[in-house]
Amino acid sequence: MKAYVEPQEVTSMKEAASCVRDRVFIDLLFHLGCRVTEALALTVDDIDFDQSVVTIRHLKRRLNIFCSKCEARLGLSHVFCPKCGDRIGKSQIAEQEHRRQRVLPVDDETLKLLGEYIERGGPVIRGGKKLIFGINRHRAWQIVKECAEKAGLPKLVNPETGKVHNVSPHKLRDAFAVMAVKLNDTGDGLRMLQEHLGHQSFNTTAKYRKVAGEEHRDWYRELWKKEKGVG
Repeated sequence: MKAYVEPQEVTSMKEAASCVRDRVFIDLLFHLGCRVTEALALTVDDIDFDQSVVTIRHLKRRLNIFCSKCEARLGLSHVFCPKCGDRIGKSQIAEQEHRRQRVLPVDDETLKLLGEYIERGGPVIRGGKKLIFGINRHRAWQIVKECAEKAGLPKLVNPETGKVHNVSPHKLRDAFAVMAVKLNDTGDGLRMLQEHLGHQSFNTTAKYRKVAGEEHRDWYRELWKKEKGVG
């Protein structure tokens, strides 16, 4: 059983899609390597056809709670302040918004597919925004699972836990990352991949090298070849 989806299997999924929207959705998840939430938030204005780039906008909210007496930071479950011991009554709550965005290059094939889909009136207007897909997260997972099943793809195993899963939107992001590492696993290549995927930690990106690589097995085979005087 495999841990990730191969590029040719993604092509089979696209061919199995029942409508243009689903085909574009699968293509975008794989070719951009974006998160499903990022894909679902994309608007027509985020696509720059002249520059061949897509702007991914990411908004993360963080709730900060402080003791009103000593201003120590508190957790949601705290009854007494761990610093001054004062019973928590009126606490200062500050919601901080962390806005980040990254601009990703997009290949000509995906751009053409997006353009045709938009011209056909595929996008949906919601809240004053022209969303590319106009579907919720649950439907997104259904689309990917159904297309994978129609294409005859096997279920995937998590290499860390051993659990078996259906092909999901995140597995298409994984497929992009694994393909990228196979083509370029240099330090510069991994750093570019980190930036493209939007990983804050390099360790998150580096795991794809472990998944994609054959280094360990190659190293082991070479050990025995040398021990036996072969090669």
